[in-house]
Amino acid sequence: MAEFILEVSKLSVTAGPRALLRDVTLGVEKHQVLGIMGASGSGKSTLLKSMNRLIDLTQGLRVEGQVFFQGEPIYAPGVDSDALRTKIGILFQQPVVFPKSIYQNVIFGVKHLGQTPRRTWPAAAERALCEAALWDEVKDRLHQSALRLSVGQQQRLCLARTLAVAPEVVLMDEPTSALDPKSTEAIEELITRLKERHTIVLVTHNLRQARHLADTVAFVGVREDVGQVLALGKAREVLERGDVPELAAFLGSEK
Repeated sequence: MAEFILEVSKLSVTAGPRALLRDVTLGVEKHQVLGIMGASGSGKSTLLKSMNRLIDLTQGLRVEGQVFFQGEPIYAPGVDSDALRTKIGILFQQPVVFPKSIYQNVIFGVKHLGQTPRRTWPAAAERALCEAALWDEVKDRLHQSALRLSVGQQQRLCLARTLAVAPEVVLMDEPTSALDPKSTEAIEELITRLKERHTIVLVTHNLRQARHLADTVAFVGVREDVGQVLALGKAREVLERGDVPELAAFLGSEK
């Protein structure tokens, strides 16, 4: 039986009287890539944000069910959500770069946590930038504004900021959708390497990307006006299924 580092159990999310997600159950194995696919509005991003309690920051949403990280319930009373997010980091669709230097952007989380001696910050920044394949491009301008970087470089900078706090899991919400083909290829190569040290949950619309990167795929479709996981399994098997109408329609629209 597979051992999951991250497990979603009977998770439902509602916004007032409206159900966004219903009864989602899935698991993510360590050092694997779980691809989450589905049409726009099906609840993929909501599901992703539920996995590290970033959903707490959106007013009016109610979560039922549970998410387990390393066997521990993250929605249990007393859980420090900030500490949780250092272990389960997230990379967004659009780069979120602060109007600070490249160096200050990378160490933002390390500095905020206050658990790492200041003298080790430069080494942490270099390690994270190397892991994000950005070090060679920025090592001579670490104290220049991060806003001067290209969009592709900014996305890798955001990844470095996430990696600087050494997360176990990295959640990625369509991280290449705003990038050019070259930058997309760079991020995809990174994902392949990153899973040697981390576990990845990747929301993507891109069938080629899912086939190439994902070990398992969860298809989130809208049925009865609510997002549900309608197919889950090995990527090659899910992406060839024709017995789920919503999945078949999605696959046909994305080709």
